[in-house]
Amino acid sequence: MKLVWLRRDLRAVDNTALRHAITSTQPVYALYVATPNQWQQQNLAPIQADLIYRRLCALQQELAELNVPLLYMECGDFSQAAHAVATLSQGLGVDQVLVNREYEYNEQQRDSLAQQQLKEQAVDWLALDDKCVIPPGQVLTKQGGYFKVFSPFKRAWLTQFTPPIILTTPVAQKITVPEPFRHYLWSEAQPFTYPRLTSKAWAADFDSIRQQLRQFCQYKVESYHQWRDYPAQDSTSRLSAYLAIGALSARQCLARLYALSQGEGLSSGAEVWLSEFMWREFYQHLVAFEVRLSKGKDFHPWGAKLAWQNDLVAFERWCEGQTGFPIVDAAMRQLKQTGWMHNRLRMIVASFLTKDLHIDWRWGERHFMRHLIDGDYAANNGGWQWCASTGCDGQPYFRIFNPITQGEKFDPTGAFIRQWVPELAKVPPTHIHRPWKWIQVNTLLYPTPMVDHKVQREVTLRLYQEAKEWENRIA
Repeated sequence: MKLVWLRRDLRAVDNTALRHAITSTQPVYALYVATPNQWQQQNLAPIQADLIYRRLCALQQELAELNVPLLYMECGDFSQAAHAVATLSQGLGVDQVLVNREYEYNEQQRDSLAQQQLKEQAVDWLALDDKCVIPPGQVLTKQGGYFKVFSPFKRAWLTQFTPPIILTTPVAQKITVPEPFRHYLWSEAQPFTYPRLTSKAWAADFDSIRQQLRQFCQYKVESYHQWRDYPAQDSTSRLSAYLAIGALSARQCLARLYALSQGEGLSSGAEVWLSEFMWREFYQHLVAFEVRLSKGKDFHPWGAKLAWQNDLVAFERWCEGQTGFPIVDAAMRQLKQTGWMHNRLRMIVASFLTKDLHIDWRWGERHFMRHLIDGDYAANNGGWQWCASTGCDGQPYFRIFNPITQGEKFDPTGAFIRQWVPELAKVPPTHIHRPWKWIQVNTLLYPTPMVDHKVQREVTLRLYQEAKEWENRIA
């Protein structure tokens, strides 16, 4: 008897642990354990919790077609979850628990505890790599270490990469859940106590998710490199939420991408989209190698010497989209209202928080995780440290996004701004990025800029130079 413990791999197709369990020819259970106290500590967004809940509803049916019952438990935290899995495995007579590895520190500690407790009960533990196309530890420097710069990581990754082939998941032996354990079967009546915010704008069934992938690869990916930075354009895949909870795998995305190329090579847009997956892998590999990233530490030690100002009032204005910089405010309101933000805008608002307001990147990192439907620790941490220039292969600290010129470049007519900042709906394109200069400015219920970007840029250069000088003194 096999038990597949599902975490952020909520799919029946291309699930490494599930497929391995079924091909053993033994009956298979699947299990999901909700950990609301742990989720609270890790800032799980209620909208992502709702997507997980809805995904479980769909997954239960998808697994049933494979003769795999989906069981469910709710425990407070990871430690309790590890104990509960061991207890349930013993009760069901399971001889092996299979999981797909997660690389963050707390998750690794949870799995070590579960493995130890299962061993005491003579239950085998099998952890497999699934989240990345190429697992951490396989893309290394010539010295055997991990890459700290993306470009050489990308080159090394590509030498090992072959387009994935997605195999059909076989059907398992039929199994009947014993009566004492039938109350663990997933249903919408199961207790799911973590706060939820509706995610109905996002599909939860696999067929719809797969169709979204197919349509993007067929109709949008060729021009992805041209339009991906323009938030008013519907030019991105919007698949990140499904990748974050594992409703879709990176392998499935790349298999579809290459299938449509028909052996003629990738288009320019497809090449750029492939590169985005490599960034995702880069950050996953870093988290696997560097425990301090899971503990909220700067990748570069000098980052701890940055003199953050951490003004709570300024932070709240940023959160609410009331900074007086239209592109920043539009982005923050999009996040608050939809649980998602365009990637170019994530960089703009992160740069503004850290380098115009001088607020610790960890404040922004937490805020994103509390609101993003596609919140993924490694990607979120990597992105924030890149923008704050404290991370691995981060943006050089002297490159500071100007929120006005960024808006002018990527939302030239102000279409995106008007969508999310209705106060500016009547402002003409010539003034949409500097509405305070408009002759009819008194008619606007919109704040003036809360800072002078030019002044704050000089402050940022000084603060970072001081932190870097500390590093040079101890070197």
